[in-house]
Amino acid sequence: MAKVEHDEEREERITMEIVVDAYGPEEQAMGWYYYLQDTMEFPFMAVCVSKRRSSPVKEGTTVEVVGMASEDECDREMYVEIAWEGDTLAVPLIQLEAPDADLQTQQAIADWHYWVDRGYEFG
Repeated sequence: MAKVEHDEEREERITMEIVVDAYGPEEQAMGWYYYLQDTMEFPFMAVCVSKRRSSPVKEGTTVEVVGMASEDECDREMYVEIAWEGDTLAVPLIQLEAPDADLQTQQAIADWHYWVDRGYEFG
């Protein structure tokens, strides 16, 4: 069951801009990857909104997002790189929200959250 209500405007953007002409999971993943990379304005500050066992970032922590993780890391879900203890670390974008980022960045993150929360998957 989807966690969020159907949003026609967002569905249209996802269908016509993000996964348009994507004929399989790899192409859908790359559609999302390039949409996020081209739409989000890096760097930006984000807040962790959910705990993930695969990520050391705790809920409520503010981090600096410095870019997209490599394409290879984004074949099943979208990851971004954050500045972390003097290095960079790839974390799931679904963990983050960026309330102070520019509107395009906020929309791109919200689009990804919508996709995941609706239960959509690559495939």
